[in-house]
Amino acid sequence: MALIGIFSTSSLECVSIPCSSIRLINFSTKLKIMPRINRIGCNFYSKGSTISCSLSKEAVSSSEFKESGAGATSRSIDATVSPDSVEDEFSHVTKFKMSDFNISDRVSIGLTGRGNEVIFEATVKDFHSPLYNTKVVLRHLSTVQAKRRGKRAIEVLKRLERRRLMYHSYSMQVYGYVCSSTSDDSDSFTLVHGYHGSFSLRHWLQQSDWLPTLEATLALDEECARRVGDDTVGGPAVSRHLRLIRILMRDLLIGVNYLHSHGLAHTELRLENLHICPVDRHIKVGILGNAADFDDRYSESNPLNGNMDRRKMMIGFDMRCVGFIIAKMVLRELMDSSVFMKFKSFLKKGNDPSCLREFLLHTVNKNSSSGNVGLQILDRNWGAGWNLLSLLLATKPSARISCLNALRHPFLCGPRWRVDLSMDMIRWNLGSTAVRITEEYIYNQQQRSRLAHFIELMEMLNSHSRPRHWLDLIPGTWRLLYYTGRHIGLTLRQPPARVLIGDVCLTVSKTSKPPKFSFVSNIGFKVIMGNDWPHNKAGVGGKFQVESPFRLRSGRRLYLKDEDLTKRFPRSTRNAEDIAVKHLGSKKWKNIIPIKELPSSLPVVKLVSDSDDIEMTMRLDEPIISGDVGIAQNVIKEVRTQIPPEMFDLSKIVCGTYIDSRLLVLRTVNGSALFFTRSSLDESK
Repeated sequence: MALIGIFSTSSLECVSIPCSSIRLINFSTKLKIMPRINRIGCNFYSKGSTISCSLSKEAVSSSEFKESGAGATSRSIDATVSPDSVEDEFSHVTKFKMSDFNISDRVSIGLTGRGNEVIFEATVKDFHSPLYNTKVVLRHLSTVQAKRRGKRAIEVLKRLERRRLMYHSYSMQVYGYVCSSTSDDSDSFTLVHGYHGSFSLRHWLQQSDWLPTLEATLALDEECARRVGDDTVGGPAVSRHLRLIRILMRDLLIGVNYLHSHGLAHTELRLENLHICPVDRHIKVGILGNAADFDDRYSESNPLNGNMDRRKMMIGFDMRCVGFIIAKMVLRELMDSSVFMKFKSFLKKGNDPSCLREFLLHTVNKNSSSGNVGLQILDRNWGAGWNLLSLLLATKPSARISCLNALRHPFLCGPRWRVDLSMDMIRWNLGSTAVRITEEYIYNQQQRSRLAHFIELMEMLNSHSRPRHWLDLIPGTWRLLYYTGRHIGLTLRQPPARVLIGDVCLTVSKTSKPPKFSFVSNIGFKVIMGNDWPHNKAGVGGKFQVESPFRLRSGRRLYLKDEDLTKRFPRSTRNAEDIAVKHLGSKKWKNIIPIKELPSSLPVVKLVSDSDDIEMTMRLDEPIISGDVGIAQNVIKEVRTQIPPEMFDLSKIVCGTYIDSRLLVLRTVNGSALFFTRSSLDESK
């Protein structure tokens, strides 16, 4: 009979378990490489209730705490300390013996382990222990790094002992350790911590019936509904999913904020380390074996801990991990490792997280098996979910949202809670609503009026109205969403050549200093052949390209209020402004938008053309009919009919009236607006 899980004690030499009856999950032979720490060694000794730590003068590089490192501990424990010293340092936890436990013959699949750990489930059988008949987890740590993690988890518990109840509510409970008294196994160390259910959060999400089962486990009732500010219990799948996410994520953020307020960063927040306890219905973060200090109280012993940049970096690392957790909970497609790698690759390349929606629409939507429930959840409440994701996954750690601000975010607050929206959130809501309207693709008069109204409001609230603001924002590829001047489709006309328009993009790039820009208009299309075009969209692909140089200058946009002057302009160009004035005084907007009347003028960025030369080229993937020039001319004519004329003559674009990291509005000579979103079509392939 093979033996597994050997523990030496004074009264129990060996524990034998049949291999046929044990299921050791997550036991990999691949060791996880811990971040390398240069000459950091700490000698701990008992001196009353204090801990003395020594640190070498060599600084720890900030790259140690990047995403692959998971945050090494800033105060590590020397694995060679004497047993007496360990007992003094661990006096706040219980010292167990192996004879105190009845070891189970199987292990739950939700208990994560590493290659240098062996995990057992056990029940305390000591009648004198307050944990009698309590189910626990024995985590046998075999290497020096693993032992350091286990001892660090016990050390952190002492740091948080003042509010032990709060710690036990949101963190995995650490009861103590198993010591070895035999001389041949003096370095053995086994951590004893709480058992909080069979599944980690990852295993919950991988279940086919995870939503109703998890709701039953949490025993969702009116009280839980009140906690998330939502009086709706049950309901459609999207509402139920959103309600559950709010409960779980608010619980997680409260626990992470508790650690941050005590000068600790978890550094290992991921789905595998989160457990849901059915007893108190709280999320438990994994053991704090890799928690890192950044509290200013330790600045004398470790100068890095007093560095505010390091504090922001480590809190930002935790918040980025929380962002990944929310993304996977909402978008089940990200549970697929290949899709998640594309998701992370998009962020690693320096793309702005505010453009995640444009990227994921083309990445997740292709083979979605969940009915796009996640996209619907993030689009709710004027795109509040996308805003929270962009703040959690911001490129700079210092720009990421804190736990407290995330708890106040509209995405995690139900409809019964009043949330004071910031101006940035108002701009986000306006832009998200305008984008959603363009995607409906039913442009009747009511929708056209609403789009024009939202674009006008965005222009009035533009926070980047100077050319210097545009120098870094405008370069990139922008996809055309809507044109307020006109809309011509394919189905209601009988053109000589039927052309299906694809992506219409405007690519802006810097050319020289002082800053000059090259504007390139790329129009993708497909020439549909045959009479069965309503059902068969196969055809010959092509691309139309227009290039023109531009410079940026400051200017102002005047709003003409004199009736005599307005008669000189077509009524269609004044329609959007009239609608904006009408809505600004309405009950719905007067308490949200700080503008009570249409201003006389607004600062804009003028686009000045450097040359009258415009390069235009058209390319077809394959010949339509050999030698027939007339068909090619009809194709060009149809493309120019469906596309705004300003995309072919870029000199007709007069000024830019709104820009942020994801949206762009350009005004033309006749007053029409071109509405763009930053494109990531190449990234999604």
